[in-house]
Amino acid sequence: MKTIAIVWDNFGPMHDDRVEAVADLYRGQADVVGIEMYGRSDTYAWDNADANVFRKITLFPQEDYSRNSTVKTMRKLIAACLETGARDIFLCNYERPAVFMTAMALAARGRRVYAMSCSKFDDIERRISKEFAKRLFFLPYKGAISSGTRARDYMRLMGVPRDRIAMEYNTLSIERIRKLAGREPAPGGVPKAERHFTIVARFVEKKNLFMALEAFARFCAASSGTRKLNLCGSGELEAKLRARVEELGLGDRVVFHGFLQSDGVARVLGESLALLLPSVEEQFGNVVIEAQALGLPVILSDNCGARDKLVRSGVNGFVIEPDNPEGLAFFMGLLDRDDELWERMSLAAVQSAPKGDVARFAEAVRELVQ
Repeated sequence: MKTIAIVWDNFGPMHDDRVEAVADLYRGQADVVGIEMYGRSDTYAWDNADANVFRKITLFPQEDYSRNSTVKTMRKLIAACLETGARDIFLCNYERPAVFMTAMALAARGRRVYAMSCSKFDDIERRISKEFAKRLFFLPYKGAISSGTRARDYMRLMGVPRDRIAMEYNTLSIERIRKLAGREPAPGGVPKAERHFTIVARFVEKKNLFMALEAFARFCAASSGTRKLNLCGSGELEAKLRARVEELGLGDRVVFHGFLQSDGVARVLGESLALLLPSVEEQFGNVVIEAQALGLPVILSDNCGARDKLVRSGVNGFVIEPDNPEGLAFFMGLLDRDDELWERMSLAAVQSAPKGDVARFAEAVRELVQ
């Protein structure tokens, strides 16, 4: 029986979803192993659950990426991959030296390694000379799993042949999200009049939350209703965001929920009218999948990778520019006032949800390793 190994720096619920989907697909045909380098994330405070469907290996249970050396990580990761006996190995964070050297070492030993990434050319300001130099990082890889057309095209720029790029990388278990929410997806479940707008994001600059607050203030000024805005997250800007809420006179309309685990996010989304994601930089935006699983229209910026495959403006959501609070407020107002529009978009969101399901990730793995 062949072995497939899938490696991330730290496993959160989304990673468990993906490896479980691959294990289900290959049940009785292959041993699927999940390898996490660190027992803690240096970015997210998510719970690290035990694996039930697949074998999971943690290299440094008490550490995160910021506390480890490149050489130490590389040596342990190479050893773990070889010990599994895996011929096919999927790696994330291709740009990290430890991952690159691991990929080189495994390829030299006859293993087939694949990159996993959702980076896009338009994520940041780029220099062409530097981008072509980065192609060296992809030399060990036999293929890649990517997300959306822009991320796929960036992989092509990095030298990965188009026929060796499988889709989709960013995926979640739709079934798990709906179970956690404990509610029927919209337009069923909570009545529309009782629903509110929701943002799920880290409180950092690239999430563009101050623009979202300005847009929400414009919405409130033009509306006679009392809909609130849920802010689910935490981060360095929390104090400034709270101060801005008070300056805008939104103290009784904005609810700070703090960082929520997957079950908390699902419950809040299950009571929401729409998801807002106005980021100035967003490789993908996994929360869009969670929102669509629960029937929510999404208003997101065109910078978000999720809009490539998941969002059709005017069908299951709206696409805006990240510097356009007037546009965001306008679309919020449309969904607030027009019951028929919201119901139609909610039904379209439910129909779109399978595009982000983990079955797509498992299919991508099979496409590359067969």
